[in-house]
Parts: sequence; C-alpha cells; structure tokens
Amino acid sequence: MHLAINGYFWNQPNTGSGQYTRQLVIHLDRLISDLEITLILPKSLESDGIEGLPPEVTAMEIPIRSGHLGKVVFEQVSFPRACRKVGATIAHVPYWGPPLQSPMPTVVTIHDMTTLLVHEYRRGLAARFYTAMVSAGARAAEQIITDSEASKRDIVEHLGISGDKISAIHLAAGPEFTPEANFLLEIATRQKYNLPESYVLYLGGYEIHKNVVTLLEAYTFVTQALGEDYPLVLAGRKPEKASSRFPDYDGIIKQLDLEDSVIWAGYIEEADKPAIYRGASTFVFLSQHEGFGLPPLEAMACGVPVVTGNTSSLPEVIGEAGFGLDPNDPRRIGGSIIATIVQEELAAELKEKGLKRAAEFSWEQTAIDTAIVYSACLPASA
Repeated sequence: MHLAINGYFWNQPNTGSGQYTRQLVIHLDRLISDLEITLILPKSLESDGIEGLPPEVTAMEIPIRSGHLGKVVFEQVSFPRACRKVGATIAHVPYWGPPLQSPMPTVVTIHDMTTLLVHEYRRGLAARFYTAMVSAGARAAEQIITDSEASKRDIVEHLGISGDKISAIHLAAGPEFTPEANFLLEIATRQKYNLPESYVLYLGGYEIHKNVVTLLEAYTFVTQALGEDYPLVLAGRKPEKASSRFPDYDGIIKQLDLEDSVIWAGYIEEADKPAIYRGASTFVFLSQHEGFGLPPLEAMACGVPVVTGNTSSLPEVIGEAGFGLDPNDPRRIGGSIIATIVQEELAAELKEKGLKRAAEFSWEQTAIDTAIVYSACLPASA
C-alpha cells in the first residue's frame, strides 16, 4: 500500500493538526511494515529542510501561493495531482480540507465540527464557501476518521454522512508528558516564563468556544477563597485584539478585578509544555466544542489534577479521572478548583486516576486503528 498524506500542517507542530500529522506519520512508519508513505506538503521558503521527517518517509514539496487562496489550490489541485504523480494507492488528508475529486480512495480526518457549530466562525462569504466545499469533499471521501464519538455524532447530524463510514479513533499524549521531573529543568522553565512557584494553569487557544471567559468568572471565587497565592496562568498565544472570535480578555480581567490574579505566559514552546504542566497545582479546560482535548490528557499524563467541562468529547478523555462540570457554571468550577488545591487527599486521588487514564491512550494504537481504516478503503487485491 502506498499512502500519500497531505502535509500542509507538518511544519506547524504547535497546531493540533500539525501534532496529529507528525505523530501519525511517525508511528505508521514505525509500526506498519508494508506501508510506503509519501508526505506531500507546501514548500517552505523559510526552512532548509523538513524537520522531524522519518528517514524512510519520502517527501514531495510543492510551491504554493501565500494566503487562503494558496491553501485552497494546494488542497483541491496540487495535492490530488501529486498523489497521482507518486503513484499512491490511497490518500489521507489529516484535517478538514479534502479535495472534491481524488484519483484514488481518500480518507479525511475531521477533528471536530467547531467551524460549523459556532456562529461566529461562519461569518463572511469566504468562510461559508470554504465550509461548504470541504463538507462536499468529506461526503465524497471513502472513509472519515474523527477523534471522538462526540465528533462522530456531530458529523452524522450536521453533514448527513452515514456513521458506517466514520471511525472514531482517539489521540494520545506523547511520551514526554510524564510526572517524572528534572528539578533544575523545572526551575529554568519557570524562570523562562516568569511563573510563580504555585499556580493554576490553562493552556490552549483563546477563540470564543474555548470558554476562557467562564474560567475567568470562576476564578473570582478562587481568589475570594485563596487570595493571590494561586494565580491563574493563561498559557498560549494571546489574541492581538478583540473580535467576534476573540473576547476582550484584558477588559474582562479588569472588570472582574483579576489584574493581580492572572498571569499571561504567552506562547509555550513544545519542549517546555511538560514542565509547565507539572508546575501547576491544577489544570482547567472548559472548551465547549472539542474534537478530543489533548491538553487535559497531557496534564493528566504529567500527574496534574484536571477540571474540565462535561460536554463535547471531554468526558471521553477524562473518564472518571477528573472533575467534569457544567462549563457554564462558574461557581461550581471555582469550587472544584479550590477543592483540588486545599484537599490534599483529593489531589492525590485525582493524580493517581489521571495517570492511569492517560496510560489507556497511545499513538501506537491510533496508528494501528488508522491503518485498518486504510485497508478497508482498498479492494482485496490491492
């Protein structure tokens, strides 16, 4: 079997689609001996090579135009043409950007339906046209992979695709996410981002569906109980300005009188994430639409108590290993954060459960399950 993978996000490992593409290629190459892999990706003018590519994997770089139009042309024209050129027997687009027509059976991964479900993301003719195009491409695909049963239900309901052609395959935390700490590294990482010795952590995006506003509202109850001893660290790239997609966080923090209780850590390098997780007393993630929710799983793998919402895919991730609450109930969320900090036995129990839960997920299993989907797309003689 010769697999061609759309590598548009390969050189963006800080994105969810980039992480997924890399982990999938690495583990497919390692585990599936009779699989030939060609990664087809845009040519980067800033890079001298393709970082992290396994030596057995072939890469084809294609020059593209910049901007959204260049991305669409790559997905709809360049990628299918390259698949035919390399003689692939199956193609995989590991994000929601499949071509309308493909010269061979195509698998598409739809991580989540957020862009369709959240009104603010459907504004503008270009956004609606792109969503309609990739939705049509998904219906034409041979098979669809998604990250959770929750996302599978959304795809069936909103795209009208039969559940028989959709496989829910969970993701995993990488082996670097572990409770084992290097004392000097932990101190250096904390100093690098100017973090205090104790803090509660949020790490993720700041789009409106991430529900960070409710987290800030919940934190007013935390500061009432604990003062400023456990500030809330907001990690991840801060939005440059408020818009329909991004709330006015600075204004909200000021309105809630949280200026002395919130720390913006900014963008966290991938290599620093495990130490940032391990330094936290509690990790909070209240996203209202999530295909899988890697950050809570990564936090659990690092031995950190987790508080999440009980909607979307998050219950599938945390199971019974964390607090799963109504993501719109700031009082209960604040009380749960406080409990994980002041109740030592509870924190120890959540840590133990979280480590066991995180160990149930692996990229090896993700790759094996994905290869089974590939095989189902091909005739028996292929």
